[in-house]
Amino acid sequence: MAIGDLAAVPGTDDVYYVDVGTHGVPRYGTVYLLDAAQPALVDTGTGQNRELVFDALDEVGIDREAVQHILPTHVHLDHAGGAGYVAAACPNATVRTHEIGVPHLVDPDRLVAGTKDAVGEQWEFYADPEPVPEDRIEGLADGDEIDLGDRTLSVIHTPGHAPHQTVFLDSGDDLLFTGDAAGIYVPERDTIRETSPPPQFDLEGCLADVRTIEDVAPETLCFGHFGPREYEPELLEGYKRTLVEWVEAVRGKRAELGDDEAVITHFEDHSDMVEIWGERKARAEDGLNVRGVLAALDRADSDD
Repeated sequence: MAIGDLAAVPGTDDVYYVDVGTHGVPRYGTVYLLDAAQPALVDTGTGQNRELVFDALDEVGIDREAVQHILPTHVHLDHAGGAGYVAAACPNATVRTHEIGVPHLVDPDRLVAGTKDAVGEQWEFYADPEPVPEDRIEGLADGDEIDLGDRTLSVIHTPGHAPHQTVFLDSGDDLLFTGDAAGIYVPERDTIRETSPPPQFDLEGCLADVRTIEDVAPETLCFGHFGPREYEPELLEGYKRTLVEWVEAVRGKRAELGDDEAVITHFEDHSDMVEIWGERKARAEDGLNVRGVLAALDRADSDD
């Protein structure tokens, strides 16, 4: 699958996903289109490649005026950066995201500042987000349901990756739109990699999110990164091990080197994703994830 390609989610006839080329990398960022009685988008991408979302709507045959729901799983800008642009292009749609995230999409200045600090030079792959008008956005909470006319999405709060994250369960097709709650699925390796960005990464919270998904046990996981994958218990068991081993690897390297910048550089230099994501993205991803773990370790030390 290449950037801009659209495909149907297996086992469905009206749910699609498009590769929005997040960070210029194919098979990394996904936006989902639900051609329901009340059409919906799950996530929006960074905003920079918003035309790919609009092209996907055209290809599926969904008029922009027909879109009723824009559903960011959380407000990190790789998932919600395009929300304001998509809302402007889809004038009858309401943006719905967790209530904690609503103020950040109405006034994204703090979100932009935090993202620039976290992603550094990767900011070139983002668009400056357009604010979502207050009368076009609604907050969600755990247990809410979103009526799409011929299907219902259940809202499940999964705050481990970010306090404003939810996942959406479509019980009709037994799909779970995971955001980042189930990590980063790498189709080329059929495995899940860690996502542990600063400043809010919390290992126990992320493990709890995975257990929440295991309790649901949907037929299909629709990853924000990247694409749909049949649910298997072994896949998420492996991800829980990956998270724990990742944190311990960073902890051990910090103890060995005694310098956080050296720790970050070590993991950037030894990234195993270069052949798939390219050197620039692989190094940036590993550096970001290391910084998130280091911040979490610092918080744990201060709490002791």
